[in-house]
Amino acid sequence: MTTLNNNLTNFYSFSQKSPDKLTIHFQDRLDVSNAAPLIKEFNTLLRTHKPDNLVIDLNKLTYLDDYGVSVLVELKRTMGNKRGDFSLTNMSEKVNEILTMHRFNVLGQQSISVQKTSQNLFANLGNSAFAIGSEVRFMLTFLGDTCYSFLMFLRRPGSLRFNDTVENMKRVGLDALPIVGLISFLLGLIMAFMSSVQLQQFGANIYVASLVSISMTRELGPIMTAIIVAGRSGSSFAAEIGTMKISEEVDALSTMNINPNFFLVLPRMFAALLVMPILTLFSDLFAIAGGLLVGVTMLDLTVSGYTNQTINTLTLFDVFWGVFKSGIFAILISWTGCLKGFQVGGGAAGVGKATTSAVVYSIFLIVLSDSLLVVILRYWNG
Repeated sequence: MTTLNNNLTNFYSFSQKSPDKLTIHFQDRLDVSNAAPLIKEFNTLLRTHKPDNLVIDLNKLTYLDDYGVSVLVELKRTMGNKRGDFSLTNMSEKVNEILTMHRFNVLGQQSISVQKTSQNLFANLGNSAFAIGSEVRFMLTFLGDTCYSFLMFLRRPGSLRFNDTVENMKRVGLDALPIVGLISFLLGLIMAFMSSVQLQQFGANIYVASLVSISMTRELGPIMTAIIVAGRSGSSFAAEIGTMKISEEVDALSTMNINPNFFLVLPRMFAALLVMPILTLFSDLFAIAGGLLVGVTMLDLTVSGYTNQTINTLTLFDVFWGVFKSGIFAILISWTGCLKGFQVGGGAAGVGKATTSAVVYSIFLIVLSDSLLVVILRYWNG
């Protein structure tokens, strides 16, 4: 038997009867006083002899504490990493009790890394198709529930939660009026300023009023209002219903034989449908006011001249076309927000994900539907 470090001769020795088998004999104590230097010593020992089989003889070990157990765990882990064998022999009853208390049999085991099998292209396509199919199925089911709830409302209009509808109208419409007015005013101002740079070259400053009024009433007014409402109210709908979903309040409604769609979705959809056209009209007015400010202060136009040009340019069709589009946008925003709320799963993180998804989907649907309406109007007039 030999040792590597004379300072540790009182605590261990080792023997090697065959090239692939190394035996370490512990004696006296294995505790906090010698654990650290022993681990360092054994790392050198194992690198030097490179055994395939390590045997720990505990016959002469008289004391073992937590730090001593860590020495044995380190030896076990080192051999496991080298795919070698590790065993304990000649344990006293007391040492065995200490090791059992520390669950030594599961400590230091080499963790089995689970490698993800690389899926081929067809498997990825299949998973994506399955996810999209599940999403579409849920959307169609939710759409059917919404239509059924609307039919229930037509049969019993008094069953709609009037107070909840009014509260949502306030949140969607009145609370959004300042930001809608400000953004629309600045947008009209920007449009008037940018168009005036070109129109001034031809002495056609008065047509700034026509450009601002037509573009805002037909396109930008409804779209900007819808995007603001999607960011404010669509995300709010998703967060509220999503929170109710994870707190099992939606399940409680079903348990009490209350249709969650009728109870939660219809008031929000009606509120958005009623107030968004009004918000769009306010957006048009504020945008025209922003163009008026540029026309009066920079283009030497009079208030009456700018106003008359706006009135002569606009038709009722232009105004009501924008209002009609805002109603469609309102349905899409409220329905998408509620849909994403009912899809929430996975706790608070799911609520945040649904909120973001509601805004993204709403804006996409707004732009997509507006594109279709532009094409329809073009062929209708053509």
